Amino acid sequence: MIRLSKGLLLGCELFLSSIIHMLFGFYIFSTAVAADLSQSLIGLTRPSYTNEETRIRESVYELREANASSSTKSVPPIVLVHGIFGFGKGRLGGLSYFAGAEKKDEFVLVPDLGSLTSIHDRARELFYYLKGGRVDYGEEHSNIYGHSRFGRVYEKGHYPEWDEDHPVHFVGHSAGAQVVRVLQQMLHDKEFAGYDDTSEDWILSLTALSGALNGTTRTYFDGMRPEDGRSLKPICLLQLCRLGATIYDWLDIAWLKNYYNFGFDHFHMSWRNTGLSGLADLLLCNSGPFATGDWILPDLTIQGSIKINAGLQTFKNTFYFSYATKMTRHIRGVTVPSSFAGTHPLLLIRVMQMCRWRYPAYLPLPYKGYRDEDWEDNDGALNTISMTHPRIPVEHPSCLVTHDSDCHPLQPGIWYYKILEGDHIFFILNRERAGVQFDLIYDSIFRNCRKHVFRTSHQPTLPNQTPS
Repeated sequence: MIRLSKGLLLGCELFLSSIIHMLFGFYIFSTAVAADLSQSLIGLTRPSYTNEETRIRESVYELREANASSSTKSVPPIVLVHGIFGFGKGRLGGLSYFAGAEKKDEFVLVPDLGSLTSIHDRARELFYYLKGGRVDYGEEHSNIYGHSRFGRVYEKGHYPEWDEDHPVHFVGHSAGAQVVRVLQQMLHDKEFAGYDDTSEDWILSLTALSGALNGTTRTYFDGMRPEDGRSLKPICLLQLCRLGATIYDWLDIAWLKNYYNFGFDHFHMSWRNTGLSGLADLLLCNSGPFATGDWILPDLTIQGSIKINAGLQTFKNTFYFSYATKMTRHIRGVTVPSSFAGTHPLLLIRVMQMCRWRYPAYLPLPYKGYRDEDWEDNDGALNTISMTHPRIPVEHPSCLVTHDSDCHPLQPGIWYYKILEGDHIFFILNRERAGVQFDLIYDSIFRNCRKHVFRTSHQPTLPNQTPS
């Protein structure tokens, strides 16, 4: 009877979560379509111009673009990297993943990376987005996970001069922060064929906004097995996600994929390549990214993050910032949601569940010193402990920032972090939700990039030390 009741409860939770996620996805998609239609209608009502007037207008526009380009090339670009299920500039019409934050500076880039592809594959795509050329996922990696070595082609990089003398600022939301960390390690290890001069110093700063730096217990609630952190439970939210993404890529409807893309094109899952028998293999998880584990969810488990973090460094010449979020509080030793009304419906159930997370007693602990209570504070998608700075398997240098003035001048090689009240999507998609907090956060991020972060030829003096 108890097992039956538990099964019914889990079934109801799965049904409710599925409905909420589908409604939210439909809302985002319909909002983007409505905005595009509105722009089209506005375009139809605009006055027409003669050929001479058009030529003059185009010349003025080109002159403005040239002036803007010359003025911005003197400063490093700020690259905003989206998280899971995210999208960059050019997808979903005119919708902005970062809710228009990119307009706060003259030189901001918003790449579109695979929304469900692995951390590794997204890091490779990010490199070629900036430098240009054909995306190379690496021969060894491609052979292991059974996809094409090469992907899309960037005819012209968005910042082709990128090198140690022309470094870049990165701001990563959610999994986007871990993507940048993996990219920096690849630059250090010189893993890009044909580029022998890459180094970690190509990155001037990394800011993690609700960054997935140490994994999340939400992956287990969504359906990842805690036994291995890679396989899926037979009935779960992620299975529905897998089926939907598989069918979407197999149908391969061009206009739809131009609008939104999960990023699995290098797996060649289209009906043109696989046919009906291939669809059966994909759905049964006999082939494709969900069969090999080369997608983003295994990278976001605690086990997956430990594996990734074991090969990543915090580099001495790069500045690191982190804004961790939480929607929980403690009442008499019990962790509970801090606000039901203030939490997005998409995340409310998970906030409550993650407060009560307990690692299965029949399994060995994922790392030395693990405690369930450390992972209770969360923002509905990530645990707050995971967002502050890299902690597992080795803790990296960090500093909790209470007042900005306390940590100036900033020192590279240290993770400066703040803990903010807000859920996981508080600072993206809809700036009205965050209100004035939206401007305060992004103004602080961009101010760090433009005013407080710089690289000199000599090593900085660390606190409590005197110059040699």
